[in-house]
Amino acid sequence: MITALWISLALLALWFSIVLARDFWSHRNTLENSSWLKTGIIGFVVNFFDVLGIGSFAPQTALLKFTKQTKDQHIPGTLNVANTLPVLFQALIFITIIEVEPITLICMFASAALGAVLGAGVVAKLSEKKIRLVMGFALLVTAFFMFAGSMEWIQGGGEAIGLSKGKLVIAVIANFGLGALMTAGIGLYAPCMALVFALGMSPQVAFPIMMGSCAFLMPPASVRFIREKAYNRKAAVAMALPGIIAVAIAAFMVKSLPLDVLRWVVIVVILYTSGIMLYAGFTKP
Repeated sequence: MITALWISLALLALWFSIVLARDFWSHRNTLENSSWLKTGIIGFVVNFFDVLGIGSFAPQTALLKFTKQTKDQHIPGTLNVANTLPVLFQALIFITIIEVEPITLICMFASAALGAVLGAGVVAKLSEKKIRLVMGFALLVTAFFMFAGSMEWIQGGGEAIGLSKGKLVIAVIANFGLGALMTAGIGLYAPCMALVFALGMSPQVAFPIMMGSCAFLMPPASVRFIREKAYNRKAAVAMALPGIIAVAIAAFMVKSLPLDVLRWVVIVVILYTSGIMLYAGFTKP
């Protein structure tokens, strides 16, 4: 099953690369006025921290706007196209180097993809402000319990690499919801880390699960942006290539971290994401 997943991700990467390369080559003489160096540095930095679970879209948006590298209307498409190959590479690496029970992996991948497709209509009707506030407080509570467990105040977390029966059902339903929330702009990484902790799994297991979930969602979405010419070609390619290198470096750092240290990394990531969501929920209309 793991081999089948690996082949599926490799085929998605090949298909996406062909579509992107053809579009880029056909417009090579009319590329946007972006800096190869600036966007390349942005791609490397955000993808390095993306591997740690911070997420890339929010800091990438801020950096692109601050350095004036693309038009605002092209930012969503540019982000998706630029990060698709790094995310696929993330998934390929982490599925290979971190052991996860295959049934758990496949079920959570499928539920996230279905959530993004089937849940989009429902999520679109919800208030983004309320979603961010609820998720922000939920992540804050989760971070507290993870902190309490690390300080040995309470027992929590675990080292399981798979789920069964009731816990697997909960994981599938929850990941379906997280996949749907991605359509509202709510990142999957930090909530997935919290879910893994709550179900008693090893913090390492969160990485292949959350990256694989996104890897199956992003190529179709990015191809649509490419075909509708709704992205900055030069910036996207310039960020994608260094992003792949950054992923390779950061992935093996995560793999080599002791579990105790990794738990603290996850706590920081969840607290950061909670703060961002709560700030947006309280300050943005």
